[in-house]
Amino acid sequence: MVVFLLVLVVVLALLGGVHWYVWRRLVRDVTAPGGLPRRIGTAAVVVLPLLSLGALVSARAGVPFPVQQVIAWPGQMWLAVLLYLVLALVVGEAVRPLLRARLARRAPAAAAAPAPAPVVPEAVPVPAAATEPLTEPAPAAPAAATATPLGPETPSDVSRRLFVSRVVGGTAAAVALGTVGYGTYGVLRGPRVKRVTVPLAKIPRAAHGYRIAVVSDIHLGPILGRAHTQRIVDAINSTQPDLIAVVGDLVDGTVENLGPAAEPLARLRARHGSFFVTGNHEYFSGADAWVDHVRELGLRPLRNERLEIPAGFDLAGVDDVAGESEGQGPDFVRALGDRDRARAAVLLAHQPIVVHDAVRHGVDLQLSGHTHGGQLWPGNLLAELANPTVAGLERYGDTQLYVSRGAGAWGPPVRVGAPSDITVVELASKQA
Repeated sequence: MVVFLLVLVVVLALLGGVHWYVWRRLVRDVTAPGGLPRRIGTAAVVVLPLLSLGALVSARAGVPFPVQQVIAWPGQMWLAVLLYLVLALVVGEAVRPLLRARLARRAPAAAAAPAPAPVVPEAVPVPAAATEPLTEPAPAAPAAATATPLGPETPSDVSRRLFVSRVVGGTAAAVALGTVGYGTYGVLRGPRVKRVTVPLAKIPRAAHGYRIAVVSDIHLGPILGRAHTQRIVDAINSTQPDLIAVVGDLVDGTVENLGPAAEPLARLRARHGSFFVTGNHEYFSGADAWVDHVRELGLRPLRNERLEIPAGFDLAGVDDVAGESEGQGPDFVRALGDRDRARAAVLLAHQPIVVHDAVRHGVDLQLSGHTHGGQLWPGNLLAELANPTVAGLERYGDTQLYVSRGAGAWGPPVRVGAPSDITVVELASKQA
């Protein structure tokens, strides 16, 4: 409990510091004290993180689902915008002194520019009658009448510091909003289909060209709903797969709230059926209830079990490691212990970290998700620290591991540098 509280304090302090930095650069440095823009900006920097906190905890706190949907969009989107605002502003710190120095060099040059020489009228002969002395001297022109022409206005006339702050802050905001906007479009558009060929020594010639559609991390929730599921189903069915593998993290919520959003899964079509294994998020959402529900939708859950596919290989699936807290973690002995190792084995397991268990049990190909490919750059660098493979196909001993980036998004519906995908894995027989 003490460790949890310490971590919580550190996280809150970090978030507070980050928001203060954003307020300083995007509100205080670019607005006048007491003005309406400053008041609006300050209010936004206070309200947006509160919405983000609400979006993250509302489901577990039992907040009604319609309320979750209302706060999810602004709360989750602010997290993505905040990330890229901070990155852009940090880069801007290196630009600020360069801009100020350039403007400072230009200001003296403008001030030192010579004024135009006054025009002296040409002498005109004066008639003799006009040479008599005047009774009163002509009044001298007032000094105020002589004016120096003004030079061109420069940013320093207003404030070089304010000018630079507005340029850097405005650019950072534009970069952040543009990045997040494009990343959101990529998620809402739906995943693209990738095709990967995986040669396996043990599969028979009859299984050459066998197509497994792999989809992971759909993450149905307050933001991604039924339309998202339908796009994924349409994309999978268009590939005409022989088998469909849904490898975990289907949902972020209960069957009561998200059951209607999952209904299009009943329209998945494959010659040898659709299969499902749990991910860590199922255990936050009622794993047993979801297993029962996907079975009703026509998918077959594989819970530490195996079956023989008519094409000539074994298909196994294990529960996610998050289920260990409920006594439902992966059981490789039960799933793979007594099989004929002369046959090729394909394993469905949500997290790539179990690949070493797969190697020990003679698995030929493991299909996983979980990582999202990092989802938001530079999140891939953190994902690499926690996973043996972040995305794509790699070999570990005699086992090949394929990791999908996933078809949805957790938290903000945004992906940057890690586009969503559905992968058609085509098995290739070395006997062909």
